[in-house]
Amino acid sequence: MGKITGPVGCYGPRYGSTIRKRILAIKLKVKGQKCPKCYSIDTLRREAAGIWICKSCGIKFAGGAYIAQTIMGKTLLPEELKSIKERK
Repeated sequence: MGKITGPVGCYGPRYGSTIRKRILAIKLKVKGQKCPKCYSIDTLRREAAGIWICKSCGIKFAGGAYIAQTIMGKTLLPEELKSIKERK
């Protein structure tokens, strides 16, 4: 039986192990992300670098290049929501 290579197995022995490990880390982060509005799993699709679309609710939002919600975005989101509520 062969070795299980995961999502980067399509590259075979090419490009070096370090680059393949970096690509593996990115692909594992992208897989299984949640929509910030409807919280459905595996419905996000990357339209362009930093632009994400949810297939189930149809929302389009900006995020990171490879992940839908960045660490900085997660920390600033509660402050933004609080300021929006104060304006109303």
